[in-house]
Amino acid sequence: MPETNVTQQARYIFKIGKMLRHHVFSTLARVEGESRECEHGDLSLAQLNLLLAVRGKGEVTLSELAEILAVSPPSVSVMVERLVEKGLLVRERSTSDRRKVVIHVSPDADHHIAEMEEQMIATFVELVEEVGPETAGKWFEVLERVEQVLKKRQSEQGM
Repeated sequence: MPETNVTQQARYIFKIGKMLRHHVFSTLARVEGESRECEHGDLSLAQLNLLLAVRGKGEVTLSELAEILAVSPPSVSVMVERLVEKGLLVRERSTSDRRKVVIHVSPDADHHIAEMEEQMIATFVELVEEVGPETAGKWFEVLERVEQVLKKRQSEQGM
């Protein structure tokens, strides 16, 4: 069965998405390798993704984090435990509901994670500048529309 134009477009978008992800994270890994200031050791892509998710939420439960990352709660629990051991995350009782355990970025690690996030944004700034304002504007419009579609799907699924 021949591929439709829509399938070809989807494959291409998927391929470029992977290239973007690889570019950003390889740039970050290179910067981290050059900067020996990080006392927390190397982070995997999954760990970095988890840290950014926690930092974005401020404070989150294990089950909420598992849902955000679309992984099982036991997987999240193992990753969180490793990051707690490295001093990047703190696990403690919620002040609003003592039955809940919440996770947040440790005060010592927050600055380092913010720097990593800024480096990733700087990588996108370079790309946006290189593609030029007209193409960047189109890219922005497309991503706005993708965001709208994804948010609609999430609300329909009760997420």
